[in-house]
Amino acid sequence: MAEHELETTAKALVASGKGILAADESDGTIKKRFDSIEVESTEETRRAYRDMLFTTPGMEDYISGVILFDETIRQSSADGTPFPQQLAGKGVIPGIKVDKGAKALALAEDETVTEGLDGLRERLAEYRELGARFAKWRATYSISAELPSEYCVWVNAHALARYAALSQEAGIVPIVEPEVLQDGTHSIEESGKATGRVLQAVYQELHDQRIELRGTLLKPNMVLSGYSASNRAGVDEVAEATLEVLYKHVPASVPGIVFLSGGQTDEDSTAHLNAMNERGPHPWELSFSYGRALQAPALKAWRGDESNVGAGQEAFAHRAKMNGLARSADYSPEREKEFAGVA
Repeated sequence: MAEHELETTAKALVASGKGILAADESDGTIKKRFDSIEVESTEETRRAYRDMLFTTPGMEDYISGVILFDETIRQSSADGTPFPQQLAGKGVIPGIKVDKGAKALALAEDETVTEGLDGLRERLAEYRELGARFAKWRATYSISAELPSEYCVWVNAHALARYAALSQEAGIVPIVEPEVLQDGTHSIEESGKATGRVLQAVYQELHDQRIELRGTLLKPNMVLSGYSASNRAGVDEVAEATLEVLYKHVPASVPGIVFLSGGQTDEDSTAHLNAMNERGPHPWELSFSYGRALQAPALKAWRGDESNVGAGQEAFAHRAKMNGLARSADYSPEREKEFAGVA
C-alpha cells in the first residue's frame, strides 16, 4: 500500500502539462534575491512573497507541487491557512527540502558533500504531519580536469540513497538531485561525461539501498557547455547531449525527470525542456522543478509592494504556462510574445 501511494504521488508530480515550483531557498539565498530588488529579508516579507506565488490564480493548471523550506512549511497565507493546506486545497502537492546544505568534503579540495542525515528520520515524520508528501536532497559536483573525483561521486551517491530510503520509509517521495555544476569553461562533452559518472553511481546506490524507483523522481542538471565557455552549445545540441546521458543511466522505471534550471536564463531553460520533449516520447516524463527560472520575473514585478501582487502573480503565471507548454513541446519564442502579460 505504501509503495502504491509513493508511485501515485510521484506520477502526480509529473502529470501532463505540469511541473514543480522550487520555493525552498535558504535564508541566505532568499536574502540575495531580495537584495536584488532592495527589499529587506524578514520572516514577514518572505511569507508575503511566498503567499503571492502560492495564491496565484490558476497556478494549479501548470504547477503540480511546491518544494518548501523549513520556515515556509510552518507559515500561513494571509487568511490564516497554513501553506501546506492552502496548496493541497488547490490540488498542488506540498514538498520539503530536507538537506542541510553542501559542506566541504574532508580531504578533497574544492569538493563538497551534502549534510543532513542526522535526525532525518524524525524530521521526515514531522514534515509528513505538516503535510509534506515529497522531499528534496541536493548534492553538488564541480567539473575540471580532475573533478568530480570518484570519492566525491560515491560519497554523495551514498548519502542521496540513504536520504531516499528514509523518505520512502516515512511515506514521502524522494526527489534525488545530483547537480553537476555548469560553472567554468568546460565543453558540453565534458559535462556529459561528468553527469554520466554521477548518475551511474547514484542509481547503483539507490539499487543497493533497496529504493523503489517507481516512487522516486530525478532532478538533474541539463548537459550544457560551461557558462564561461567561449563556444557554447545551442538548444538542439543541449537536448541531444542531455538525452544521451539520461538514456544511458536512468532506469525506465523512474516515473519522471524534473530538471533544475541552474544558471540558465528563464527562456533558455524553457527552450531546452521543449527541445527534449520534441524528441519524445521517452521512458520517463520530462518536466521541470525550477526556482529562479519560474520566480525571477515575479520577484522583479513585486518588489515588496503589496500593490504589485497582481503584477507579480501575472509574471509567475506566464512563466508557469510557458514551461507547461514545453512539457508537450508546444513552446516557442513566438508563444512567449503571444502570451506575454496574460496569466
